[in-house]
Amino acid sequence: MPISTREIQLASRPHGEPTQDNFALAEVALPDPQPGEIAVRNLAMSVDPYMRGRMNDAPSYAPPWQLGEAARGGAIGEVTASQSPDVAVGSLVLHDRGWREHAVLPASEAFVVPRRDGLSPTLYLGALGMPGRTAYVGLFRIAAFQPGDTVFVSAAAGAVGSMVGQLAKLSGAARVIGSAGSQDKIDFLLNDLGFDAAFNYHDGPAARLLAQAAPDGIDVYFDNVGGEQLEAAIGAMKLHGRIAVCGQISGYNASSPQPGPRNLGLFVSRRLAMKGFLVFEHDDLADEFTQQVSGWLTEGKIKTRETVVDGLDQAVDAFIGMLRGANTGKMIITL
Repeated sequence: MPISTREIQLASRPHGEPTQDNFALAEVALPDPQPGEIAVRNLAMSVDPYMRGRMNDAPSYAPPWQLGEAARGGAIGEVTASQSPDVAVGSLVLHDRGWREHAVLPASEAFVVPRRDGLSPTLYLGALGMPGRTAYVGLFRIAAFQPGDTVFVSAAAGAVGSMVGQLAKLSGAARVIGSAGSQDKIDFLLNDLGFDAAFNYHDGPAARLLAQAAPDGIDVYFDNVGGEQLEAAIGAMKLHGRIAVCGQISGYNASSPQPGPRNLGLFVSRRLAMKGFLVFEHDDLADEFTQQVSGWLTEGKIKTRETVVDGLDQAVDAFIGMLRGANTGKMIITL
């Protein structure tokens, strides 16, 4: 017999910054799993910057959320019923049916993950999940990081940026610089994560602040922000510098096109390279990433911080807050 559960649906599409009115909390019947399906009780869900684009009815690399239907995104949960021989009841699974307390989905769309002693399951939404793998792919494959490089990462206190900086330090970077939006985040980067320098982008022009933090220039820029910080990074690039473009959150809520960098001519004179990427197109690195990063986490060489919000009722506020930079590390909603 179906049970009742709750989910957050997309009620309307935003113009500019999302609001509570764009979402609706609904009570729905949860069907029994059919052959090949599993039922999952979600333990935690993720809110991520890319989800802002899914609120728009526009073609992109991820399909838009549909009006009147539950939003979707990463979640970790425990299997409560299974009609699949491949996934046992009690398994811990990672899947994309977040924004709800329970989910029924094809077993083929869930990934069974091991329970690791001493490591929280929520790490599969952060350091051991999509954000961590994004950092790994972007730094090592897209930006072609080499020991001795000087690396600058924007939004460095976020889920992806905090991993980029630590991976670079562990892999022999000469210097790692981060930007963030508050003094608490700057202290986190310098005192907890071991960044060599960090600046608050509210404190002045990004070009001046970056020049002070990296007087000899940078080899690699990991871009999570775009806008003024991208222009500053281009200006600070050394010969043959590389830029991995992961996100451009400074423009996600913009209602009109944002101006691009004004110094693109430096790509010719300094022979620079810039490339955007999507992490799911680099699945061949998944095993290497998991082995390397899980080891560093177990050994305490990688540190994580989560901004944890409790309850589905708070998920929309957490999502809006994340877009405003309210989180340090991964924003997690426990269910």
